[in-house]
Amino acid sequence: MSEVCNTCGLVKELCVCETIAKESQKILVYIERKKFNKYYTIIEGIDEKEIDLKDLARKLKSELACGGTIKKGKIELQGEHKQRARGILVKYGFAPSSIEIR
Repeated sequence: MSEVCNTCGLVKELCVCETIAKESQKILVYIERKKFNKYYTIIEGIDEKEIDLKDLARKLKSELACGGTIKKGKIELQGEHKQRARGILVKYGFAPSSIEIR
């Protein structure tokens, strides 16, 4: 017997909770200067309870060919990747209108 999602009540294979969560996020992407004048692309506003940040960060780092980490609910990517990160977020199901670039 298949498992049932506690939130939406559907079978785990048909669960739409993560899709709905992706569309309702308000994401902010910006550049920050850190030690030794290095630039970091910061992605914040993604709810950790609804979306797996580790998996998303892993996918972003892989596609952008850069290093990065997760700190205090923010994804930090080494380098300037604002536009490319936005495109990848859209590719993974986030609404383009909910992604703001500063």
